[in-house]
Amino acid sequence: MSQSTEGKIRTGGEEFAVDPELEPRGSSFLRDVVVIARRSIRQLPREPEAVFPALMIPVFFMAVNIGSLEKLTESALAIDYKAFQLPVGIVFAVTGISRGASLVADLNSGYFDRLLMTPVSRLALLIGTMAADFVLVAMMTLPVLCLGFIVGVGFYNGILGFLVFIAISALWGMVFPGFTYAIAFKTASPAAVASATILFFPFAFLTTTFLPKEQLNGALGAVATVNPVTYILEALRSLLSEDWNASALAPAFIAIILVGILSIGAALTALLSRVSRS
Repeated sequence: MSQSTEGKIRTGGEEFAVDPELEPRGSSFLRDVVVIARRSIRQLPREPEAVFPALMIPVFFMAVNIGSLEKLTESALAIDYKAFQLPVGIVFAVTGISRGASLVADLNSGYFDRLLMTPVSRLALLIGTMAADFVLVAMMTLPVLCLGFIVGVGFYNGILGFLVFIAISALWGMVFPGFTYAIAFKTASPAAVASATILFFPFAFLTTTFLPKEQLNGALGAVATVNPVTYILEALRSLLSEDWNASALAPAFIAIILVGILSIGAALTALLSRVSRS
């Protein structure tokens, strides 16, 4: 294998074009992440089919839940059910959506293997792609929040609370898809990656989706206690209905860190396994 001065790699008698920004001229981890993230972000407008279905589901669930349960819950529990359900719509919108399908396309086209021939950091290949997820998820929260504003939901802490709300949603939506990337690196199968989104549904429903945790009984209450989605929902709800509450916000960030360690670790392990096979 040899690399020319014209931004091409020769291997097996063939030449492949590579991103000239990935050529070895003082490469650093941060620069590698920026280059990979920039390419992934540029691809987002070309993938509307990955965005619109993910937005329709939370809008549907919000409309059904509010329409069927609002009067009952507000009279029985004295809570603002619109504000209670808005974080559920956000979690449905951002959890499980990822660029896994695009990653599979890069794997099957050989583009990803060509990236492995450059001096780019292996971890940067993963983190750069996940950075695009952060941007995608942050953008997806906005239409759902607009719907919340239309039905009268507001932020107790103003613009700062709004920004923290988006940050928590985007961080969660960035770390959870790591499991999808692990499957993509392991199988390079579009069907396997598409099926991986089913993993999200137990997380979404075995939590405080419909009622506060203190209203859940038996096994469901126990499962909700250990479900990280519970703490994401509680943090988002606190930003809508009360002053800064560290006891609600801190567990959410801890949940994001723990899930991130597991998901990024799984994805990186699968990536390194693929590199060793290559």
